[in-house]
This record gives sequence, C-alpha cells and structure tokens, in this order.
Amino acid sequence: MAALRRDASLSAIAAGFLAVLISYAGPLVIVFQAAQAAQVSPEMTASWVWAISVGAGLSGIVLSLWLKAPVITAWSAPGTALLITLFPGLSLNEAVGAYLTAAVLIGLIGFTGSLDRLMRHLPPAIASGMLAGILFQFGARAFKAVEAAPLLGLGMLAGYLVFKRLWPRYHVVAVLVLGLVLTAALGQWPERALTWQLAAPKFISPAWSWASALSLALPLVLVSLSGQFLPGMAILRSAGYTTPARPILAVTSLGALLTAPFGGVTTVLAAITAALCTGREAHADPSRRYVAGVANGVFYLLAGSLGGSLIALFLALPPALVAVLAGLALLGAIGANLTALVQDAAHREAGLITFLATASGLNFLGLASAFWGVVFGGAAYVLLRPSRA
Repeated sequence: MAALRRDASLSAIAAGFLAVLISYAGPLVIVFQAAQAAQVSPEMTASWVWAISVGAGLSGIVLSLWLKAPVITAWSAPGTALLITLFPGLSLNEAVGAYLTAAVLIGLIGFTGSLDRLMRHLPPAIASGMLAGILFQFGARAFKAVEAAPLLGLGMLAGYLVFKRLWPRYHVVAVLVLGLVLTAALGQWPERALTWQLAAPKFISPAWSWASALSLALPLVLVSLSGQFLPGMAILRSAGYTTPARPILAVTSLGALLTAPFGGVTTVLAAITAALCTGREAHADPSRRYVAGVANGVFYLLAGSLGGSLIALFLALPPALVAVLAGLALLGAIGANLTALVQDAAHREAGLITFLATASGLNFLGLASAFWGVVFGGAAYVLLRPSRA
C-alpha cells in the first residue's frame, strides 16, 4: 500500500475514472437492452450491473497490483449483445450456465498459453493497424459530436488545445472539468436527484443445455477472445508492457465464475478503455501507470455497489460530452499506432489492410471487425511478404 500511495497521481486516477465513465455511458446500454429482452425486474437488472462491475473491478485491481501494469478489465459488450437475440427464448438459468461454461473454456485457453503464442507471432504492423482501426472510430466521433452539440463540442475541442499547451500532463482532466462546466452552463446538467441505495445481488441457479452451450457459450468465447482479449493484449504490448496473457485470462475467468450466478456476463480484458490508461496521458512514467488500473477497479466497485444511482448520472450526461472526451483522450494512442504502422515498411500494406478492415466496423458471422482485421491483414502479411533468397 505504501508503494501505491507513493506512485499515485491525479492523472492516473483520472484516467481510471474516465475509463469507467466511458464503459457505463456506452456498453451499459446494451445490458439494459438485454434485460428488457429477458423481461426481468429492475432489481434483477441492478444485480446484473452489480455483478459485471464487481467482476471487472476486482479483476482489474488484483491484476494491476500483481503485474504492476495498467490492466483494465471490463465485461464483454459483444457477449451481452448476443443475449438480446437469444432472450426470451433462452432462460436466465441457461444463460448463467453458459456464462460458467465460457469462463471455464477461456481459463483453459489461458492455462495452455495459446493466446501468448498467438501474440508472439502477430506482426507489429498488424497489431498497430488493428489498434488504430479500433480507436479511429472514437476519434472520429469526437468531431461528429459537434453536429449534435456545437457549443459543448467546440468548447471542449478548443479547451483541449489550450490545456494541451499549458498543462500537457493534466489536459484530459482539465477537458473533463471543462465539459462538466459547459454542460451545467448550457442547462444540460441532469436534474434528477441521486438516491443513494446499495445494490442487492440476486442469486440465479445455473442450468446447462446443448442449446445454450452452442448458441451462447461458444460464441461468447469467440467474441471475447477476438474482440476483447486479442486487442487488449495488443494495447498492452504497444505500450511497452510484456505482461503474459496467462495470468490475465486466469484471473478474469475466476472473476467471471464468481459473478456469473448473479447475472455477470464474461469478464474480459478491456480494449478501448485500456488505451486511456496505458499511454502518457495516465502518467509519464510507465512503471506508475498501474495506478490507473487500480483506480479503474475501485471506481467500478463504487459504481456497482451503489446500484443504479451513479449509473443513472452517467447515462444522464450528454452523449456529446462522452464522445468528445473519449475521442480526445485517445488521440495519443491513435497517433502512436498509426506511426508504428507506417514505419514498418516491410509490412506496411498488411498493416493498412488491417487498419481499414478494423475501422470499417465489419461484423460478419457474429465476429467483430477486430477479428476480421487480423484475418485479412494476416493473409496479406503471408502473401505479400518478401520471398527469402
């Protein structure tokens, strides 16, 4: 704890908070949609939110402290989206059984070291192209948001340039504060009073069936590995962290096993929000950025334990504020990956194909564009690489 207090910084804590804010303001909507499709009560929905928050929070804290790296975890948003198509035909008990099955399978993959072997053979240009393609959409949305909220969007964009010049280390924090001030000044601050109420987890007995295993468990493993763990590991590698995948898969799988009976979908390694905590914006010293992972986990636990109170506030904030904040905070990561892609002259075309396929948002056969970006880029890498003498 002494080391944590010594390494703590406002920028790292703010990066962890921002990652949680973006997670709740975006993917959490999918959780509510799945709850509506399952026709469950608000109390059960609150239990789901508690479970996914606790699973992500505890996993992130343990891994960040253990590995001394900013390991950002989250719940599987693509996996939650699968539920919308399966409910109400799939029972809630079968869904929990599928969660447990997926957690065991992902844990076995981590134990065998399969993901580590894949990461060692992934060319840097393809990894950079995939990351740049994922993050590009968020950077573009920051400017697209100006259409919906011109004063808020332009004010935050102008503030970013000024704060980047004056306070480069804390410019993201300053932009967040400016966005909140502008939101209040423009009369867009949520007026609903917060009700401080602790969440009450509700136990769900698991049930297993071949239908749930094939329609939910196996797709959940595929989308979690291709859309979350693979790009999440690539983000850690691009930031200079040599953290192996085995302990990350083991801890997140254990977290998923513990929270699944309360409605917690698979706990995974974060991809988008991880980029907020692994770059210089979190801290100039890479060895002190793990504090962002710890802070991220703490904010997850706080939000989850308070149930819908803080979450209602997050969802009530203007979407433009979250979009601009996310895009500006990720500019550094986008630029770093595009630079790495272009500098790899031997595999530049494979990297560009990966970037374009990933940025396209392609969703084919239930697999996300990050997966297809690696597939197309890998094919280009194999076919176009210079032949050996």
